Amino acid sequence: SGTIPPAIGTLSKLQFLNFSDNSLSSSIPAQLGDLSSLVDLDLSFNSLSGSVPSDLRGLRNLQKMVIGNNFLVDALPRNLFTALTQLQFIVLNHNHFTGDLPDILWSMSELRFLDASGNNFTGTLPNLSFNANATTAVFNLSQNMFYGSLTSILRRLNFIDLSGNYFEGRVPDYARSNASLHRNCLQKVSNRRTVAECSSFYAERGLTFDNFGLPNATQPPAPAGKSHRSLIILAVVLGGLGLIALLVVVMVMLVVCIRKRGVTNQRGTGVGPVPTGGTPPTPGVSLNFSRLGEAFTYQQILQATGNFNDGDLIKQGHSGDLFRGILEGGIPVVIKRIDLHSTKNEAYMLELDFFSKVSHARLAPFLGHCLESENDKFLVYKYMPNGDLSSSLYRKTNSEDDSLKSLDWITRLKIAIGAAEGLSYLHHECTPPFVHRDVQASSILLDDKFEVRLGSLSEVCAQEGDTHQNMITRLLRLPQTSEQGASGSPTTCAYDVYCFGKVLLELVTGKLGISASSDATMKDWLEGILPYISIYDKELVTNIVDPSLIIDEDLLEEVWAMAIVARSCLNPKPSRRPLMRYILKALENPLKVVREEHTSSARLRTTSSRGSWNAALFGSWRHSSSDVVATPAAPTHKAEGVSSFKQSQSGTTGSQGSGQNGGGDYSSSNRRQSKEIFPEPSELQDIERQNEED
Repeated sequence: SGTIPPAIGTLSKLQFLNFSDNSLSSSIPAQLGDLSSLVDLDLSFNSLSGSVPSDLRGLRNLQKMVIGNNFLVDALPRNLFTALTQLQFIVLNHNHFTGDLPDILWSMSELRFLDASGNNFTGTLPNLSFNANATTAVFNLSQNMFYGSLTSILRRLNFIDLSGNYFEGRVPDYARSNASLHRNCLQKVSNRRTVAECSSFYAERGLTFDNFGLPNATQPPAPAGKSHRSLIILAVVLGGLGLIALLVVVMVMLVVCIRKRGVTNQRGTGVGPVPTGGTPPTPGVSLNFSRLGEAFTYQQILQATGNFNDGDLIKQGHSGDLFRGILEGGIPVVIKRIDLHSTKNEAYMLELDFFSKVSHARLAPFLGHCLESENDKFLVYKYMPNGDLSSSLYRKTNSEDDSLKSLDWITRLKIAIGAAEGLSYLHHECTPPFVHRDVQASSILLDDKFEVRLGSLSEVCAQEGDTHQNMITRLLRLPQTSEQGASGSPTTCAYDVYCFGKVLLELVTGKLGISASSDATMKDWLEGILPYISIYDKELVTNIVDPSLIIDEDLLEEVWAMAIVARSCLNPKPSRRPLMRYILKALENPLKVVREEHTSSARLRTTSSRGSWNAALFGSWRHSSSDVVATPAAPTHKAEGVSSFKQSQSGTTGSQGSGQNGGGDYSSSNRRQSKEIFPEPSELQDIERQNEED
């Protein structure tokens, strides 16, 4: 706290000055302008007030100026940036600056990023000639009071956020691909300001608003004799429309009821809302780059990856190619290269937007970005030495026979808990809740100590906010408008829970690829597996446990508990799957899952209360199927269909018995069909989920 001491200006050799995230008050001392060697200045997130001293023009070597999130006022000095020709990164956001944005900022040859959002800047866009290097710049001028027409200056920028201003007129074609324009006064743009807002703003400045390009609705009033007749006609028309609407609703209800009776368990293939629950992604993204790590240069990226050497390619993901890299100083990283020719334009902005809003120890560590190139964008993450779960469940040993060593049970349980912590954070600690939409073994990254970091975050989106729609709205949402994103994955937390259940089965059975597949073969396999998971018979689960696991009786109970949790996650009805926070509690207390359930099963069978995580878990369980009735005959070795997936490996370390062969005379004649045991989430189930939540 306190003030910035003026004496700091005597440190003429100082190159880096970071006073961010403190409680510094008063004004910025003019003496800072004497730091002629300064390269990086960060005064953000303090309580600094007053105006920016023009003396800062003495910082001729400055490359990064971050003074956002303070209480600075007045216009920026006209001559401030004239001498600061080395500036690459300027953050002025969330202050109280007024006046025009200095024209020099639009033509600085080295400038790569400017964030002036959340101020009171005003004025029009200039028409200036640009240095060619300025085409890589990213500008954020959102939430200000800029107005007038969009100019050709936008052609020269890689991306610009102009949302929350008062621009009017037509939107040029070139601005539709590289500009965020919502909440303006522009023609033919969704989510724009009202006529009243725009007219008032322009009138205060003595200007005329173009009324969205429409003629002014100033017509003489209708004659008194015709007014009554017009009201009658209007009433008749509205009444007719209301009757038609009622008939349409009735017809839709009939169609939905018919579809509900004959619904199959096939997943819908329609394209649903974009990741913000229905709002186009790019216009809705306003980034705080000061919270997005380091802005790397394209040259740094090339150097780190050896010019993207094929030998450093980790994998080709659906959102970009992943490369190993080494930064200056020997820091290992993973660099995602996003080719805008093959990936949806500006889709990478959604991932940046996500990282600018959330931070958690269970998410992939995001280090920075590079947005210089027009055709490729780059995101930089910390390298995870143990890869992901799909590649770490079995690893080659150093022995000559190339045998495989599997993860022990303690590590598997640790991984399950870590992944549940990450998903629980997204579902229950974020507002609105975030849906991962790509939960599988390859999305669970592991550091050198097998601590979990959730990766594959390019599909993360906010769960649809309106969870209390009326009945008509729900019924009108036909399967073709299913709550799905571009990848076909539903944007509901229940879908994440469902996919997490498959990951848990992968840990229990050792069967690779469960979580990454949803084809008919996998569904048949699950149909054969799930009946061997019973809350009343521990020995049944030994028939599906990974034979490479070496476990004692207590550990077997933990395996049994995880299998029970997995089956609860795979409940056919999304509304009856347990919440992720309950799943986390169950995995943290696995013995309570099986021991408390065994001793109090009669009480739990009569309640669906969510007063405790255990009741919630088993309330979910009992709604899924009749567990006792569906129990299969105890097999001689393994459940039918398991052996074809879990092949014996001569070099696999450890062994596990197949369980007891005897048992009661169970019947499998009443086993549920595949669609009842293991259906993918469907639209009608989502509707039912919303009905029951209400």
